[in-house]
Amino acid sequence: MGVVRIALRSLVVAALAYPGLAFLLVVSQSPEDLPRARGLDFSALAAIDRTGLPEMQRIAARDGTPIRYRAYPSAREGAPLLILLHGSGGHGLYFHPLARFLAGQGAAEVVVPDLRGHGLDPVRRGDVDHIGQLEEDIADLIAALAGKGQEVVLGGHSSGGGLVIRFAGGPYGSMIDRALLLAPFLKYNAPTMRPNSGGWAFPLTRRIIGLSMLNAIGIDALNYLTVIQFNLTDPVSVTLDDEATTPAYSYRMNVSLAPRPDYLADIAALPPFLLLVGARDEAFIPDRFEPLMRGVTDKGRYVILPDTGHIDLVTGIAVREPVLKFLTGAGQ
Repeated sequence: MGVVRIALRSLVVAALAYPGLAFLLVVSQSPEDLPRARGLDFSALAAIDRTGLPEMQRIAARDGTPIRYRAYPSAREGAPLLILLHGSGGHGLYFHPLARFLAGQGAAEVVVPDLRGHGLDPVRRGDVDHIGQLEEDIADLIAALAGKGQEVVLGGHSSGGGLVIRFAGGPYGSMIDRALLLAPFLKYNAPTMRPNSGGWAFPLTRRIIGLSMLNAIGIDALNYLTVIQFNLTDPVSVTLDDEATTPAYSYRMNVSLAPRPDYLADIAALPPFLLLVGARDEAFIPDRFEPLMRGVTDKGRYVILPDTGHIDLVTGIAVREPVLKFLTGAGQ
């Protein structure tokens, strides 16, 4: 009996110690002023031409929250629906030159949403109600806007590309037919990563570990806490409208935007896709995407664009031709 009592006592101590340690990790770190560090090159944003920028439209998500988006009708009937998801900290405005070009060429009917927690006047900036809510919002957007029998292409840049990968591996993955990945975030520990995404993202690592431990035992009450901050320099704030940028994310937002811990399983679930990355990308290591992802899927095509960085991959001219060919099937 003495052995049993010792074993039970050890179990009780362990059961109490685990959440206690997790809580200590959470409270040991808080948001702070970021160091003066060189981050991503946002100079390309200054050249965005807003001519023809569509007005914001809205549909209601399943919880009644408005999903804000801009729509670019295709010049060609029967074109696929292309939904483009923006990266962390920003909103959909920087897709405008690419979206207008693709729609004008008849390559796609393009929809550019501001993700929940982003853009002008969100319910809670940098936060969602629960992990997985962004996937629900995208599914609601597709259900509302895709025509009967219309092909659906889900595209995203940086963290938006990570969300595309997460969506493909989740419960709604069958809703998309193809994917467009523009320098996608795969995972913090993926071999494609540069330290702190090239000076853009500053995670509160101890807090993330503590919250992950708590979530592993079903405790999610602290998931609203901030776990990552972004180096929002003047060019991105001014060009993307300072009041609409998002300087930090909660735990549940940060998790919702990224592929799952087994990110290779999410990658393996992707439909046919095109991955584009700039040879001068400051956040990711361009030549590591293809060997990593080809290990789990043969559905992708990979293109590294010369003299292109992380932001001008989206805003520049070089991206247009390969995306146009991908959407129209030319040269395949």
